[in-house]
Amino acid sequence: MTETADTARPRRTRRKSTWKTMLRDVLVILVVAILVSFLIKTFVARSFYIPSGSMENTLQINDRIIVNELQPNVFPLQRGDVVVFKDPGGWLPPLQHTPTNPASAAVGSVLDFVGLNASDSEQHLVKRLIGLPGDKVTCCNALGQMSVNGVPLKEPYVVLPAGVEAVSQKEFSVTVPAGKAWVMGDNRYNSADSRYHTDDPGKGFVPLDDIVGRAFVLSWPAAHWSWLSDYPETFAGVDAAKG
Repeated sequence: MTETADTARPRRTRRKSTWKTMLRDVLVILVVAILVSFLIKTFVARSFYIPSGSMENTLQINDRIIVNELQPNVFPLQRGDVVVFKDPGGWLPPLQHTPTNPASAAVGSVLDFVGLNASDSEQHLVKRLIGLPGDKVTCCNALGQMSVNGVPLKEPYVVLPAGVEAVSQKEFSVTVPAGKAWVMGDNRYNSADSRYHTDDPGKGFVPLDDIVGRAFVLSWPAAHWSWLSDYPETFAGVDAAKG
């Protein structure tokens, strides 16, 4: 049967309607995906890259980590956690703004929004949490070990220069105030951590409110992929000794 103008017109209308419906559905899915990604990044997890060697060999320069933002917002932090935190003040040099072309800046902003980029990593720090509020942290004993609440720590994650036994070249004894934490890098002789900010207004302590979250997985590069441990065996007995 020959198609007439009257029968062809409804077919064209149906085709246009189908394409409009598909386009609408794709846009809705895209918007929902972006919003979900934003909510995950804001409240659940986000990515950071490692700009320095202060956490070697646990984390290498340019590694990427995924941070659980439910800690400490919902769940408490533990000693031994690898944490990402905002600069408490004076720990980082002033941020240098490098010019970027508008297109790259726009793409970067979108990726930051959904949590697929980490352009603000250099405005944050990553260290291992050693002392919680009320803990007494001291270093070093006769064996070169650090102690928390009088319990000497065996720290398998620490990197020391060849021939060195003391886990810190700087001796210290501090009691962590309420609402604060004491943090140190695993690369102990190459980490400007709490030990080196005791003369700052914050006395080297990091406000718990400044902690973005706990890094729980090393996600990139693929060859480095691993879960990040908080080494509970290292800190066993520390709570009981707190008194």
